[in-house]
Amino acid sequence: MRFASLGSGSEGNGLVVEAGSTRILIDCGFGVRDCAARLARLGIEPASINAIFVTHEHADHVGGVPAFAGRHGIGVWLTFGTMTAVAGRLDGLSRIYGFDSHDALVVGDLEIMPFPVPHDAREPVQFVIGDGEYRLGVLTDLGMSTPHVRASLDGCDGLVLECNHDRGMLRDGHYHASLKERIAGRFGHLCNDDAAALLGSLERSKLQHVIAAHLSRENNRPALARDALAAALDCTPDWIGIADQDEGFGWRAFM
Repeated sequence: MRFASLGSGSEGNGLVVEAGSTRILIDCGFGVRDCAARLARLGIEPASINAIFVTHEHADHVGGVPAFAGRHGIGVWLTFGTMTAVAGRLDGLSRIYGFDSHDALVVGDLEIMPFPVPHDAREPVQFVIGDGEYRLGVLTDLGMSTPHVRASLDGCDGLVLECNHDRGMLRDGHYHASLKERIAGRFGHLCNDDAAALLGSLERSKLQHVIAAHLSRENNRPALARDALAAALDCTPDWIGIADQDEGFGWRAFM
């Protein structure tokens, strides 16, 4: 099993996971041409995507789904709550599948296990994806950790983990007070310190990859996210990967 990012941040998100003959895309916040170009960097033809799984209805995660899925005939999976929230935006797509936030799903060689998270959306989820041997945890949009989040991510072989903002940069930045409150709130986004605390609380004996994701351009820096997560793992900062907004990150494989 391996995974790669098309880009991560408030301007668009997309993560590819593949095992055997199965390839899925988690979220698609990019336009059709942009998404195709980002996939091409990874050597992927758009029509080879077997399914798109949507975490929630915010535009940077679902904005590109209707056009991209429609153009290439790809099935779309989303929670019933997210389906309600995007009602009308997926009109014309023939392969739309709803699921409950606790349902385990199988697509080809991959098992997709959603879990609910606290975020300001209708029925938001994140995912653990497995191939029977390895498990990748994806956690990019939530305001706080919960016991169920921690239990879902325990023992993963890889983690893509939100490090949205640095508390001090957000506090001292130019955002309006109401936006700062939303971002830092219980249904907003994880800061570096909270991401590190979550990482430190997990069972990590099999961990091969940790990627800091969904970094704010305005309120964070890669070095700050790396330092926070590295401190939790007692490793060097250069071991921590970064999911960049423009470049994402290249293929990461388990072994």
